[in-house]
Amino acid sequence: MTDFSLRAIDPALGQAVGRLEFGTRGRGFVDITRDLDRFLADRRARDGLLTVFLRHTSASLTIQENADPDVLADLATALDRLAPENAGWRHSTEGPDDMPAHVKAALTGVSLTVPVLDGRLDLGTWQGVYLVEHRARPHSRGLTVHFLGTFAAK
Repeated sequence: MTDFSLRAIDPALGQAVGRLEFGTRGRGFVDITRDLDRFLADRRARDGLLTVFLRHTSASLTIQENADPDVLADLATALDRLAPENAGWRHSTEGPDDMPAHVKAALTGVSLTVPVLDGRLDLGTWQGVYLVEHRARPHSRGLTVHFLGTFAAK
């Protein structure tokens, strides 16, 4: 039998919304876990849900292992195999890496919802939240973050 521990949630739920901007260096993974935790801490968030939405179509978000960098390298390789630049894409207005970037974003997604307990993302021991840049050149990427839950007293 599974043991479910229940936490009482204050009926007076609140919310906080904000935007975060990240610069990327081109293809690769940007660990944004600490930035999200800082967003929560700055707002004195306690228990609830954090929704993270990436406002772009050629980058994505993922929760992945943060201990062994080979995991991220292998994921990048897998995505490149699933959506190679030389697949005969029709959409090429912004360069040969644009359409594969759209496919990779569709596969991995642009939105995440993460539980928050005691003011921190309730991630597993080896999990981190990553912004994944699928384009070859650097970009500025904007996120909208929304916390719904309880807040610590001031």
